[in-house]
Amino acid sequence: MPSTTPITTPFGFRSTAAEVAAGIDLRGKRAIVTGGASGIGVETARALAGAGAAVTLAVRDAEAGARVAAEIAASLDRAAGTNATAPGAVTVLALDLVDRASIAACAATWDGPLDILVNNAGVMATPEQRSPEGWEHQFATNHLGHFALALDLHDALAAARNARIVAVSSSANLLSPVVFDDVDFDFRLYDPGAAYGQSKTANVLFAVGATRRWAADGITANALNPGAIATRLQRHVGNRLLTPPERQKNTEQGAATSVLLATSPLLEGIGGRYFENCNEAAVLDRRSADFSGVARYALDPANAERLWELSLERVG
Repeated sequence: MPSTTPITTPFGFRSTAAEVAAGIDLRGKRAIVTGGASGIGVETARALAGAGAAVTLAVRDAEAGARVAAEIAASLDRAAGTNATAPGAVTVLALDLVDRASIAACAATWDGPLDILVNNAGVMATPEQRSPEGWEHQFATNHLGHFALALDLHDALAAARNARIVAVSSSANLLSPVVFDDVDFDFRLYDPGAAYGQSKTANVLFAVGATRRWAADGITANALNPGAIATRLQRHVGNRLLTPPERQKNTEQGAATSVLLATSPLLEGIGGRYFENCNEAAVLDRRSADFSGVARYALDPANAERLWELSLERVG
């Protein structure tokens, strides 16, 4: 059994994705980053490609993805003289996380092993809306879409023999557990923050459930809070961050923990954990004043099992 001692690293709040990836050789590795055309997804993809991985941006807007892929490739070419590792290719696949057919088509396009899957895309605090199936939109996008994608890519991940799934969650896991009796707000009054929090808790529980089921297949999953970063994700809350400026990050810093989970030797064979600021987070029984840490219910194996079964009923 892997040690349960919390994992600590030399990196922290101000570390960047490039700093975390320095000295890592991903040549021969292949990665998918969902939502890789904006925000921290761009910097996650840039760092992985810079370390030599072949990176695919799985994005809803393929044209925007192609522009970002070209920009990443150009930036890495300019830096090639200072890098010890030749950058990997950056390509694009179309993916709409609320469209089951799009998810299936994206996965079907993939051929061969997949070493790294970064479930980065998401929506935040959206007005009340439903997926085509009638499911609450944030839960459907942030959790169910990524759950379906991982299921469809399971064999490719298993073929890599030592694959990692990175689930981008949020400190909003402290706002709500998964309310199994009313996941879709059929009875509760809709609250954008609570719906977002529920979906982010689901991201953590997915990492717990995937590791429990798939570790024997050589697949582990961990979740993370990237921190407070001003991106298009906040457009439904007026593009504002409620976090004080001194506790905000830029996109390069926001991508650092994702890259750590995707690449660090310290995470070899380890899954089902939650990280922030490039270190494993404290497990809480009460929400912290500064929104650090992870709620105990988000790591609970029984909750993970219940969520897995619910998710299978919907998309399996």
